[in-house]
Amino acid sequence: MRQRGFTLIELLVVLVIIGLTLGLVTMNVAPSGRQAMQQEAQRVALLLQLARDEAIVRNRPIAFEAGAQGYRFLVREGREWKTLPQDDMLREREFKRTPMTLLLDPSTNLPGAPMRIVFGREPVDKPFVLTLAHGDVRTAVRADGIGHFTVE
Repeated sequence: MRQRGFTLIELLVVLVIIGLTLGLVTMNVAPSGRQAMQQEAQRVALLLQLARDEAIVRNRPIAFEAGAQGYRFLVREGREWKTLPQDDMLREREFKRTPMTLLLDPSTNLPGAPMRIVFGREPVDKPFVLTLAHGDVRTAVRADGIGHFTVE
């Protein structure tokens, strides 16, 4: 008479398969440093495009100002730059990974001043490349000057 049931080998094979499946799911759920940086750059690119469009619609310059911890958008009122009041999309935000190193090419900023990109009322701006870096992971937002922003 033979006993019914699973052998130890069969149980171990099932446990190994379950472990491998859980490992793959965990790796896909938690974004890598590169994926997180790509998502951050994509968010910044979309907000830059929105700020450019808002500057044209509002007929007032809007600036993107960023530092190592986060970024914000400012609107020009007279001679002063002020934060955009009650603007849910162009509100102040923190980077998901800090400190973030930002490089602007061509650079238009004074030494020691926060990095600032100004969008004017005209539909054509100067092209630029904004590079975001955290550790050894880098990604770039490229603006062509006529409203197209791409992440590289």
